[in-house]
Amino acid sequence: MERIPEDSDREYRIHDEAVVDAYGEEERAMGWDYYMDDKLHRPFKAKCIAKRRISPLQEGEEVEIQGMAPEDECMKEIFIEINWQGRQLAVPLSQIEAIEEVEEETQEAIEDWHYWAARGYQY
Repeated sequence: MERIPEDSDREYRIHDEAVVDAYGEEERAMGWDYYMDDKLHRPFKAKCIAKRRISPLQEGEEVEIQGMAPEDECMKEIFIEINWQGRQLAVPLSQIEAIEEVEEETQEAIEDWHYWAARGYQY
């Protein structure tokens, strides 16, 4: 994935709200988890924008986001829960985008995570 240009406003928001006072991988993971749990107003409809080996979703497939995956599932990246083929499943947030109008802070939080991942940042 090509690294995207730095966005100073987004960098400031992420540093100030998601990973503020985080000193290490675990604290950054927890910060992101709390940030996303607070900002993602669910349920909302989304579609898969990228195929991942760790997920059964196909590009273009539509799903409904139900909530955040448990904290222990989000120690390397953010996972969200969906209902898929009659069961609850956690998929990477970087794999989806909202397809219906969502609250501004929900859209912003999704874009913040996509930005973080596209910049190559890690916990």
